[in-house]
Amino acid sequence: MWQDILKQQRGPSPPRLTVEDATELYENADFNLLRSAALERRRIVNPGNEVTYMIDRNVNYTNVCTINCQFCSFYRPPGHRETYTQTYEQISSRFSELEDVEGVRVLMQGGVNPDLPLSWYTDLIRYLREHHPSIALDCFSPIEIEGIADVCGLSTLEVLTELKHAGMHGLPGGGAEMLVDDVRLDISPKKGSAENWLRVMHEAQSLGLTTSATNVFGFGESRLHRVQHMERIRKLQDQALEKGWAGFTSFIAWPVQLESNVFGRRNRGQNKLLLGAGPTEYLRQVAISRLFFDNIRHIQGSWPTMGLDIAQMALFGGADDIGSTMMEENVVSASGTDKTCALEVELQEAVRRAGFEPMRRDSDYNLLETPNVTPNVSEFPAPPPLQT
Repeated sequence: MWQDILKQQRGPSPPRLTVEDATELYENADFNLLRSAALERRRIVNPGNEVTYMIDRNVNYTNVCTINCQFCSFYRPPGHRETYTQTYEQISSRFSELEDVEGVRVLMQGGVNPDLPLSWYTDLIRYLREHHPSIALDCFSPIEIEGIADVCGLSTLEVLTELKHAGMHGLPGGGAEMLVDDVRLDISPKKGSAENWLRVMHEAQSLGLTTSATNVFGFGESRLHRVQHMERIRKLQDQALEKGWAGFTSFIAWPVQLESNVFGRRNRGQNKLLLGAGPTEYLRQVAISRLFFDNIRHIQGSWPTMGLDIAQMALFGGADDIGSTMMEENVVSASGTDKTCALEVELQEAVRRAGFEPMRRDSDYNLLETPNVTPNVSEFPAPPPLQT
């Protein structure tokens, strides 16, 4: 059965994958044939030989959070001795470091901090716009927007409107995890339903804010759950495009990191093989997402969680973007990942070694002038073989 489905997916105008057909491909399709079909689709949707990347950084402005996600090792509850909230000046200094390397975007996220009023956020955005006008501000995931709304007694749409008026450029796709409540409410019962995340994203898109969609998987969910997650995003994208909005610029998926969090402690004994995901499963997810999302142009590889070598392999299975330099990352790294920043030369070399042309981009996927960065080392080590 999967052979017939995959055959239909080849060519310039394939039928839209149903949830059932996508699940069949996910579970049973030949690994190499699936990736080949996804690469063919990527070349139709994004013709040419370019693979994009961005010079940006993360800023985690606070680690105070009341949501207590089981898979998060970054947050600290209010009153904990290790909590912090950075000053405007501290945050600005990180922007200056990004400007020094010609960066174009800051992805700024934290926790749901009950001590920060809306004015703290709008004043911060205005401060950063004044001092760093060339840097796009993609800030505050949907759950943070909900938290701000709860603190100030406004609707999420009103909060988003105030933030946009202050100068915010976009809303990150964080906090989606699994948009299937059977899974979502088990791992993050305080985070609220999938409908909340989708509603806030819909509101952000209505205001013209740049948005992306994400998926964290490997919580023990089924592959059907993963496809159902993608279906909810695809339906929201349909609605956005029907209204003439930009919708989601891209889709990014990665496996949950288990090393240093409460959820990881489930990964013991008889449950060990049910949690997390290895390289083959990740690359299968990338390929399925490319075939499933006929209305989202860009699929991004996730090197911070999988490594540059696996992200490089994702380029042969549907991905057309290799992410960004990040410069700083505290959320994923708190869960045990070692490498959470990359030099521009590393991204360029990974793209070139895969046979593609690296191109800088901005947060809206506009291509930018791209220097040919010369490596400081004589050669890069060959990536290890994929273990299937």
